[in-house]
Amino acid sequence: MKKKANLGSEIAACSHKNIKKDSGFYVCQDCGLIMEDKLAFEDTIPTSEFFTDSQRDYERRIRVGDSKALQDPIIKEKYDRIKILEKWFRDYESDFTEQKKTIELLKSHEIGLNIDNVKYKGIKDRYLKYNKYHRHNYQNMVIIFLAILWIEIKDTTNIRIEEFIKVSRELGHKINKKMLNSAMLKIKRTENMLKSKKTTLDLEKEIKNRIKVVFQKDLNNIPYQKVQELFLDKVEYEKVKMEMLLLVDKILNKISYKQIQNLNYKAFTAGLIYYIGQTLDNRKIFTQSLIESTSKFSSTTIRKKFHVLKDLLGDPQTLKLRL
Repeated sequence: MKKKANLGSEIAACSHKNIKKDSGFYVCQDCGLIMEDKLAFEDTIPTSEFFTDSQRDYERRIRVGDSKALQDPIIKEKYDRIKILEKWFRDYESDFTEQKKTIELLKSHEIGLNIDNVKYKGIKDRYLKYNKYHRHNYQNMVIIFLAILWIEIKDTTNIRIEEFIKVSRELGHKINKKMLNSAMLKIKRTENMLKSKKTTLDLEKEIKNRIKVVFQKDLNNIPYQKVQELFLDKVEYEKVKMEMLLLVDKILNKISYKQIQNLNYKAFTAGLIYYIGQTLDNRKIFTQSLIESTSKFSSTTIRKKFHVLKDLLGDPQTLKLRL
């Protein structure tokens, strides 16, 4: 009891001037008293010291922190993706660089090889016009861009929409057939709002021009080597193809807009090649399997469209349109 009394009196007599940090506390080195009102971990840097650095030092610390973070490959990948997204998102006032890269990547997969300078300008103008009036988020605008690309190339390519979507996914774009079709509808609606409404005559002319373009493309894609045993030489084969191209105009003049407005015109064109092939003296030149190999439509589809044309125009062998 005497020891405790002596210890208490010693502490009371101590002036507590020799104080040092010990294990997170301030302790008097003379009497051993823990200064409870002066805990070491409460001694923080004064708030005013944080603002003593200049703006330059503050920015330097941020750059150093960013640099260290970018050394992590996962963070760097996210950072690079954000930068690309930012470029896409600001493309209404950019030089279209990222979009052009995507076109070149598609070309490397043999999609969009027919995109020349004229078509490229059309794609760019169409995209930026849409972006000006209906700009949403990055992913939406990528899908819109891919839809515009498909609209521009689908009439002059043998690539199917499924293959276009597959390659787009390989390039890292999240897209499917439903999304692409929806985007194409949005583009059409926007363009209809921005221009005067077309007349029925204009729409008819547009569809028939598309049929002529696809007809010529598919016909020219049939190589002479596959039918050479049926011709004396290549000149004769080219002459027959020219006659068929001239017949297309006459046949389309006999078909009204109402009869073709709801048809898949590319499949219709495949059937049209077969139908006109049946007007020739030798009906075994342009067979369904031959047309299937270039148009990418099945023999069943070609045969169905042939019968549609037969109902509209009659038997091809009795057609009064030959030159």
